Amino acid sequence: MEKKNSHILRIALLGPECTAKSTLAAALARHYHTQWVPEHARNYLSALNRKYVLDDVVNIAKLQLEDESLKMNTARKYIFADTELIIAKVWCMDVFHTCPQWISETLMAKKYDYYLLTSPDLPWEEDALRENPHRREFLFEWYLDELKKLKADYTIIKGHGEERLANCIQAIEQLGA
Repeated sequence: MEKKNSHILRIALLGPECTAKSTLAAALARHYHTQWVPEHARNYLSALNRKYVLDDVVNIAKLQLEDESLKMNTARKYIFADTELIIAKVWCMDVFHTCPQWISETLMAKKYDYYLLTSPDLPWEEDALRENPHRREFLFEWYLDELKKLKADYTIIKGHGEERLANCIQAIEQLGA
């Protein structure tokens, strides 16, 4: 995940399931006329004909990084990542009680310029791939703890619909202030 465009700010959307990360990443990319990296887990897991294993989570993380690296070449000012390695780390630890060392090392070495941590203040929407309807607050706190360990810059994003997007834009605009 080399920074080919060093002037591009890498912004990650992080949060529990069903907190509008994908919707926000796409909307932010449209707003700023730039690239975004979709979450690869959904397509990857949908194609499996079995229960996922640790190697699948690792492969998903690698796909995310590769896609971001490619899209950095055409990004303008910002690139928005709909998920990132904190989610992979927590997913590995929560489900498999282990996490490959390279994930933690990469997190430390190449953290994002800014994180938008999405609050679980939106209603749950059932989905065949979603697993944690009653653990969203727990996972939110875990992600927050990971951001603090990284000493990362972040904003907690709340609100519904356009208000949620406006809160993201406001946080991003304050980066340049």
